[in-house]
Amino acid sequence: MTSFTISDNELDHIKDQVVVVTGASSGIGLTTLRRILKHGGKVYASDLNPLPSPEVDSVPFSKVDVTDWKQQLELFKSAEKHYGKIDHVFANAGIAPTFSLLEDEVDANGDLLPPNLKTLDVNLTGCLYTVKLGINYLRKNPSGGSIVITASESSFTRFPPVDYTTSKHAVLGLLRSLTHLSPSLPLRINAIAPSWTDTGIVGRGVVAAIGKDNFQSADVPAQSVVLLMADSKKHGELVFSERGRFMDLENGKTGYQEFTARMLGREQGVSGEEAEGKKAFNDLSKMQEVWEPEKAAGEVASA
Repeated sequence: MTSFTISDNELDHIKDQVVVVTGASSGIGLTTLRRILKHGGKVYASDLNPLPSPEVDSVPFSKVDVTDWKQQLELFKSAEKHYGKIDHVFANAGIAPTFSLLEDEVDANGDLLPPNLKTLDVNLTGCLYTVKLGINYLRKNPSGGSIVITASESSFTRFPPVDYTTSKHAVLGLLRSLTHLSPSLPLRINAIAPSWTDTGIVGRGVVAAIGKDNFQSADVPAQSVVLLMADSKKHGELVFSERGRFMDLENGKTGYQEFTARMLGREQGVSGEEAEGKKAFNDLSKMQEVWEPEKAAGEVASA
């Protein structure tokens, strides 16, 4: 796991580049928007809530419920029409926990009610919609671009809120599943994993209980977002941020991927046949060929 620092000069490479941001009206989304503008970039913002001042008067904005595919589609159409291109996408919209699975509410017949899936709908389905649209629109950009998704420290640690933690574990899985896009498409995908951050998702009671000194400002993860966009070498990274400290948890000799390979005894002695199989599976076009016949036969595979 590689520790690093971020300088303002590194973020200046975002100049003149267009970024679509979801969840842009508060928290990490708003602070990232301001960081992009500070370093000369351009933003097309979206949220259910309007932008605050002064951005409300200068930043193009669409009111969007990220769980609604058509609304997100219109967002991307509007952004491309306004700027003529899209260079980066920040899939950031998210909400706080909704259920714990311990609820015992019942309907009029006394039957147990299903859990409220709103947090999963926003944090996961909404993110999937944004990423799919991002891939489609970045394909049109001759220079390619990048997608950054908001994961969390809860993506890789034990954290009590059931639906929130589940959604953020899934977002990390999304990052890992899409790191193989780069060879076949001119785009990069990365994620941020903020530690405790002072945003609207965290209630004031939680801040008081944990202690404000243990929280970071939203500008800390915002810096990591802009760096992942501005640095064309960043791909497949999960950047953890904690009160000014940054770490890439996925890559490098001490990252999760290398650690997992060593733990499973796969760092050495891979046969030629196994290596070729991995290469084929990691190639999206070949993977499609492998899976389509099984789909046609109605077979279901699981891992």
